Amino acid sequence: MSVALSVLLCLLWTQTDGVRIGDPNQNRSEAPDVAVMADLSAVIRRVEPRFLSVTIDASLASEEKFMFLLSSPKIRTLAKALTPSFLRFGGTRQDFMVFTPQRPQPDSGFTADPSCDKLELPSWLEDKLKTEWTRQQMVLMREDLQRKYRRVKFTENTVDLLHSFTNCSGMDLIFGLNALLRTADNSWNSSNARSLLQYCESRRYRMAWELGNEPNSYEKKAGIRVDGQQLGKDFTRLRQMMSQSRLYRDAGLYGPDVGQPRDHRTDILGGFLQTGDEAVDACTWHHYYVNGRDTSLEDFLDPEVLDTLALKTNEVLEKVKLVSPGKPVWLGETSSAYGGGAVGLSDTFAAGFMWLDKLGLAASLGLDVVMRQVFVGSGSYHLVDDNLDPLPDYWLSVLYKRLVGPEVLKLRAFRGAAAGKRVRLYLHCANRKSYRSGAVTLMSMNLSRKPARISVPALVSGTVEAFVLQAERPGEEGLYSRSVKLNGDVLKMVDDKTLPELTGSRLPPAEHLQLPAYSLAFFVFTDAGAAGCL
Repeated sequence: MSVALSVLLCLLWTQTDGVRIGDPNQNRSEAPDVAVMADLSAVIRRVEPRFLSVTIDASLASEEKFMFLLSSPKIRTLAKALTPSFLRFGGTRQDFMVFTPQRPQPDSGFTADPSCDKLELPSWLEDKLKTEWTRQQMVLMREDLQRKYRRVKFTENTVDLLHSFTNCSGMDLIFGLNALLRTADNSWNSSNARSLLQYCESRRYRMAWELGNEPNSYEKKAGIRVDGQQLGKDFTRLRQMMSQSRLYRDAGLYGPDVGQPRDHRTDILGGFLQTGDEAVDACTWHHYYVNGRDTSLEDFLDPEVLDTLALKTNEVLEKVKLVSPGKPVWLGETSSAYGGGAVGLSDTFAAGFMWLDKLGLAASLGLDVVMRQVFVGSGSYHLVDDNLDPLPDYWLSVLYKRLVGPEVLKLRAFRGAAAGKRVRLYLHCANRKSYRSGAVTLMSMNLSRKPARISVPALVSGTVEAFVLQAERPGEEGLYSRSVKLNGDVLKMVDDKTLPELTGSRLPPAEHLQLPAYSLAFFVFTDAGAAGCL
């Protein structure tokens, strides 16, 4: 397609930025399903290098023995492939966890971790813990349904295992502190956190911190109401405490990890920013699309549901900008469905549409970090199953890490009638660790049962590497699969310490890219020579 024709299309068809694709005035037979206008001259946004990050739910520490699963060679292999990233340890149960030291603190200067090669969980113990963890999740689920949470005491072992896991995997640990330890005047009781910080400093554990999880739900979970202004004062107290530490005076502090804007949640965020915005390095909030207990496959494929992220994000960004312009905003916890995920959906191929679209849309809107709930832990939205085997969203995340750079490029798309809003596209510079400067990566998804064609006139010359993800089985039934194919081959680990080769298919220069039905794809234009990516 010539540049002149592209300009003509631009005049004839309704224009939109990013994911929203306008209606055509031309017959479908005269144009591809989607025509893309890409501006390769400048970067419109740049996200944090650890943009795609992950969480471990604090429920894993509901019994300390389960933390030893983090010493599994398989889980460490899987974690390394997701770096660079933050690893957030938090969630509902962080506000019921109390640090209970069981051994004298070592003198300052103690060497933190032994050799990572020596920290390997025996296979027999791993199998035993995995079996017991499956049963433990039923206990945790009952607690969630009844909203009756017991206090959990954790020792130095939990902290040691967490730090060892992140240190040996190459992740950066963010530890969530208990904010429901309150004084008589309802301010935060910092004594337990001080004890934990002192222990971590004695071990020279480099880490960042959070305080509390979803303060908007404290009343439901614990009968305690904390307003935003008080929460901001609590964070300021924690920052003052950190400033007294040589190791943590410059460490990251993130919060308030409030739920997505609605009623009391909006009030909490506004009040927090008034009194605590200077204490935090980034403002964090949580987002889920749907309720995991009453959602459906149709919701996971509904463009209107996916578009709700933009509404919530813009509301948060405006509120933060008003009080603290320039403050980074993160999705501190996010996945497809709240309530632990949607059984039979959040851990299947179908979840990938919500996940990849969230990554693309969040970056284009201006969110700096997106933390996926959960890498390993309870619920149905994990990246790794109960046998510690990777699920479809894990492979999608690894490909994103390898192929997509932090620089967002401007993209406009124009749709044919068949494509509708069900073909969604985002454009980034390619990851410079994998490709030379100037290469770009087009993230694509087809939520339709029909294949689509994509025309990218600015990128028709040069080689394209295609990484197309499809369910193991074709059709709508395949969307429930817990396996995924890359360019036709099912992905699975070679062994506990080896991932498969994730290679693309080299396509010759062509006017159109083919996007199969119900597929996710990364197209890397290796010879693009994009000025914004040089």
